[in-house]
Amino acid sequence: MSEWQPVTIVGHGEPLLSVSDLHTWFELRQWGFLRVGAVRAVDGVSFELARGESVAFVGESGCGKSSLARTLLGLHRPTRGEVRFAGRSLGGLKARELQAYRAKVGYVQQDPFGALPPFLDVRRILAEPLIVHGVKDRAQRDRRIRAVLDEVRLSPAEEFLPKFPHMLSGGQQQRVVIARALILEPAMIIADEPVSMLDASVRVEILNLLRHIQTQRELTLAFITHDLSSVRHYAERIFVMYAGRVVETAGVKELLDHPQHPYTQSLLAAIADPDAANATKQREIPGGEPPSLLHPPKGCRFHPRCPHAMAGLCDVDEPPDFEPRRGHYSACWLHR
Repeated sequence: MSEWQPVTIVGHGEPLLSVSDLHTWFELRQWGFLRVGAVRAVDGVSFELARGESVAFVGESGCGKSSLARTLLGLHRPTRGEVRFAGRSLGGLKARELQAYRAKVGYVQQDPFGALPPFLDVRRILAEPLIVHGVKDRAQRDRRIRAVLDEVRLSPAEEFLPKFPHMLSGGQQQRVVIARALILEPAMIIADEPVSMLDASVRVEILNLLRHIQTQRELTLAFITHDLSSVRHYAERIFVMYAGRVVETAGVKELLDHPQHPYTQSLLAAIADPDAANATKQREIPGGEPPSLLHPPKGCRFHPRCPHAMAGLCDVDEPPDFEPRRGHYSACWLHR
């Protein structure tokens, strides 16, 4: 099997992952052959992730964040643009090279029960990636399985190894999913809504576990989420996505304390306030729905819902990234 051969990167500040002008479009056809357009799920996204960094991609359902994650995993081929991992472009990778690359990028799915094969026990679920990637020695596989179960706090291992997914709680199932993502010792983990299917009492435990593992292993960790209320506790930077594009980027505290883009402000306004005294306060939450990614609006894609939209500008020209505060970027004409 071909090995994934990253380019040796010298210097602490060099990115592990670099995404440049990434487009992932899905063609729509009528009667199987007549092309009627393309869904622009990811439409011109650029960013860099450092080694050991923890980031969050946030936005409403349908904003393109899950399509972005699947493109980074190699499950979707980009329509245009480039993804570079450890200094090497993913474009044109052959099947075996792509398989070797995926060993370096773990994936934690949203629904743990749906992500685990119901007919395999925990031992076989965790052994499968090792077998596929050429670890033939059974004793070596067993050592790695036991070590990763201990890491995700499923111990003693003998209690969990013979169990099938239906015999585990939701939190235990997600720990097995995390263990499977870690078993090949990746450099990066992509977690797509990893706690949305879990009880509230379990969510904090899983998020703390992921953050602990990320710190201990010095992993790059990318969270895909719509929940802005909890990102402060596990991410260092936030990328806010809307209609296939990143509209605002900043450090977590900076962005949550000083949101610049009207869309980000609306997301924060929609977060439930636990203080009953604030229940009657009016919140400026824009109406309407996110635009169709088959026919996105011209100019700023948020302008049909934006309370600050300027006719003749926001509905005509796409805004560039402005820097209203140091290290804080917002794609909005209000900052011109």
